[in-house]
Amino acid sequence: MLPAPLRFGARRGGVPDYLRRALKYPQMDLEYTFWQMVYLCCDPKRVYKNTSYHKQTKNQWARDDPAFTVLCVCFLFVAAVAYAVAFRVSPGMFLRAVGGAVLLDFALTGVVVASATWVIANRYLRVNSLHGVEQEVEWMYAFDIHCNSFFPLFLLINVTQYFFLPYLLQEGFLPVFLSNTLYLSAFVYYHYITFLGYSALPFLRDAVYFLYPAAIFIVLYVLSLLFGVNITIFVINLYFGVSPS
Repeated sequence: MLPAPLRFGARRGGVPDYLRRALKYPQMDLEYTFWQMVYLCCDPKRVYKNTSYHKQTKNQWARDDPAFTVLCVCFLFVAAVAYAVAFRVSPGMFLRAVGGAVLLDFALTGVVVASATWVIANRYLRVNSLHGVEQEVEWMYAFDIHCNSFFPLFLLINVTQYFFLPYLLQEGFLPVFLSNTLYLSAFVYYHYITFLGYSALPFLRDAVYFLYPAAIFIVLYVLSLLFGVNITIFVINLYFGVSPS
């Protein structure tokens, strides 16, 4: 039998209800969602301070409002349109870019990362309670953490990169340095917000382990500089089939 947090349809707020609400715009709290997005960029700890309040009022750590996820998907679509216009790609390549950004980068990666961190947190980081009720990390909360972490990453490597494309696509060490530093900052910040998300849960210990993967990106960053690999050029070629010169 699956653990309670993974039996999505077993209670209100599970995945089926979450998906139904995603199709009902009037039920979304966009003002609060935009507030979260702003503070995830400037003060992410403040966002996670609300998780305890949400647990007390809704009896779950995860958001029951799909507005954050819906807005991320919309932003990714707009970004794909902007890049497609900039590189004048074909409709087929545009659909490939949208599918890659929404389905692969955001949704599939989110499911994989959320599932992995959910298992790690519940199996290895939970503190057994002596007096209180045993608690577990909800899978939907793990996915919320991915969404929270993804948004600043999106701003850095989709939005900021877009405005500096004319320079980042040039040859030379400085464009390589700036491009790769941008990607490093995005992925390190992703893991930092992931760490904060699990640190907010009082029944977990050693959430610092979620920061460790950032070391891998630092090593890759150093190697990319040594070998002169411009990540912006690599990504643009991967998604849009364009090899800037």
